[in-house]
Amino acid sequence: MAKIDFNAKKGFICDMDGVIYHGNIILPGVAEFISWLNREKKEYLFLTNNSGLTPRELQQKLYRMGLEVGQEHFYTSALATAEFLKEQAPGCSVYALGEAGLLNALYEAGCTMNDVNPDYVVIGEGRTYTLDTLTKATNLVLGGAKLIGANSDVSGPIEHGIAPACRALVAPIEMATGVQAYFCGKPNPLMMRTGLKLLGCHSAEAVIIGDRMDTDIVAGLETGVSTVLVLSGVSNEKTPDTYAYRPTMILDGVGDIVRIAEEK
Repeated sequence: MAKIDFNAKKGFICDMDGVIYHGNIILPGVAEFISWLNREKKEYLFLTNNSGLTPRELQQKLYRMGLEVGQEHFYTSALATAEFLKEQAPGCSVYALGEAGLLNALYEAGCTMNDVNPDYVVIGEGRTYTLDTLTKATNLVLGGAKLIGANSDVSGPIEHGIAPACRALVAPIEMATGVQAYFCGKPNPLMMRTGLKLLGCHSAEAVIIGDRMDTDIVAGLETGVSTVLVLSGVSNEKTPDTYAYRPTMILDGVGDIVRIAEEK
C-alpha cells in the first residue's frame, strides 16, 4: 500500500463522526492529532456530512470534550446544501426536515420556509422526522417540489451501534414518489471543491481522512486527494475488499498520522 508523506501535505480534510468522536466520546489520538496540525501550521477543515449541528455547535461540542478548535475549521453538508440552493435558485422556498444546522444554513442563504408549494423539499437528519412530516414531504414532491438530501450517508456511528442517517431517511420519499433525490454532501465533488477552496489548497497538496469508503474515500479519489481510511468508525480491515477502489492508506485512527509524521 502506498505511503503518504504527511509532513509534505499542506491541507487536511477530516471527517468527524467515527474519526474524531463516537457520539459524545472522543476517540484515542485525536488530541495529539489536533496538536500536531496546529504545531506544524497545517491548514485543516472538519468536513462533516452531519447536517444537524451548526459550525458553532460543533466547535462547542469539541470544546466540551477538551478540544479547542476555531469555528472557521468546520464545514457541514447543511452549508453545502444551502450553498447549492443559493447558486441554483436564489431566494427559493423550501420545506425542510432537519435540525438547527440545516435550518440556519438555509435561512442564511436566503431561502424561505414554505409548507404549501415549496420549490424544494430538503431532508437532513433530525427529530422532526415523523410519519406525518414524511407524508407531507412525499406529497409536496408529488406536487412538483424538487427533492434534495443534505448527504448520502445511510447510517452513522453512535455510542452503542449505528443510527439511520440522511440517505435512509430520504429513501421512503424516493420509493413513494419514484423521484430520485440530489445529495449535496460528500462524496459530491461540490463539497470537496469548497473544502479545498477554504483550505487554499490544490488537490495534490491535501489529504482526506474518514471512516467511510462510500463517502470520504470516494470523495477524495474523485477529486484527486490522497485518502486515509481509519478503522475507528464504521469500517474494519475487510471493508475495502467489498469496493472496486482502495484508500491510499488504512490506519487504526488519526493518532497514527502523528506517529508516522514524527518517524520521518
